[in-house]
Amino acid sequence: MNPNIPQTDRKRVVIVGAGFGGLKLARKLSRRKEFQVVLINKQNYHEFQPLYYQVATAGLEANSILFPLRAVFGDCKNVHIRVTNVTGVRTADKAVDTELGPITYDYLVMATGADTNFFNQQNIIEKALPMKSVSEAIALRNRMLQNFEDALSVETQDEREGLMDVVVVGGGPTGVELCGTLAEMRKTVLPKDYPELDFKMMDIYLIESGAELLGPMSVQSQEHSLAYLQKLGVTVRLNTRVKDFDGRLVTMNDGSTLRTNNLIWAAGVKANPLAGLPAEVIGRGGRIIVNRYSQVQGFTDIFAIGDVAMMAEEKWPNGHPQVAQPAIQQGGQLAKNFIHWVRNEQPEEFTYRDLGTMATIGRGLAVVDLPFLKFQGFFAWLTWLFVHLMSIVGVKNRLAIFLNWMANYVTYSNSLRLIIRPKLPKGDVKAMQEKLSDQLEVSKT
Repeated sequence: MNPNIPQTDRKRVVIVGAGFGGLKLARKLSRRKEFQVVLINKQNYHEFQPLYYQVATAGLEANSILFPLRAVFGDCKNVHIRVTNVTGVRTADKAVDTELGPITYDYLVMATGADTNFFNQQNIIEKALPMKSVSEAIALRNRMLQNFEDALSVETQDEREGLMDVVVVGGGPTGVELCGTLAEMRKTVLPKDYPELDFKMMDIYLIESGAELLGPMSVQSQEHSLAYLQKLGVTVRLNTRVKDFDGRLVTMNDGSTLRTNNLIWAAGVKANPLAGLPAEVIGRGGRIIVNRYSQVQGFTDIFAIGDVAMMAEEKWPNGHPQVAQPAIQQGGQLAKNFIHWVRNEQPEEFTYRDLGTMATIGRGLAVVDLPFLKFQGFFAWLTWLFVHLMSIVGVKNRLAIFLNWMANYVTYSNSLRLIIRPKLPKGDVKAMQEKLSDQLEVSKT
């Protein structure tokens, strides 16, 4: 295998990761004649992460929140996309190693994002349901819908409760939004689909180790989100840490247990730095320490942006929030600085502009914290809808999501509650099982 990247006299910028930061940077440089851009990503599409939970709860089709990378850069001759895994970086050779072979760089930008943090709890790694990719969101949707099918046929109340009850760990936006949507489904959608089941016995729990939900948001948003969830019938347990999960019982740090087969883990993230970097540049949570120009500590040709980067500012001494806006802004600023550097001009320091935080809790309910205003309720929900709709890549995707949302609002239903599993040749299944087994062994070490 060979990456087959043509050699030119342009400065080669290798970007690893096509999330919010990597995509923004690549788009800004895609028309610049000074650069050859090599974009490396595990998938051939960009994922809109804030709406994973809607795919998981059958509110949106997966392709509504995905956008093919080649559709973004189809007519950009200086952009070369390679769909592969990066296995490491060799800083002395100015090269990244991939499953296609090595790719050399003039500038390397790591925009590899973050993954689920299970805090080294092996049982939870093996048995909990994460939601940090669209494939995991689809797997969660399949699991939940199959559970309701199975609940029709089990013989004991204990088995039925285990299949129907849900425990969500993590009181950040993902956990809050997921619980709110599940509660709405329990009230309006699922009883119509499964009239033989009594959904009054379906319990939804939200477990948060801290003293409040939506930790970074204002006190009034925290209080409103808790009140909204409780009104929807979600049992919220604050100051509680999940200690273990054996597939049937969730055990808390106070010794109490909850009976469920479904533990959804939304409790934290850890950065995905590339192998081969010096240990001293890796900070808390696996984040790469960078300066205000996004340069990795000790390097002038290696950069990190977004969730994987830890950039300290006076207001953000421990790094920026691991959400979309810092990544987008860092990608845009780094593009400007690359142009400054090739022109021998002085680069500009990055300063994060906090545009606000928001979360939706249920139908017509949301909380919004803007720098100049904080509000909740129906208008906040409309604001959340508009901001997320405008952030989606592609007019077609925006239209599809808008139509889905409007249909769901009017009819309390949709046609996306489908259990769809890939059918692979037996040889492919065996190879995939071996690969997953190898990855599990690596995670154990």
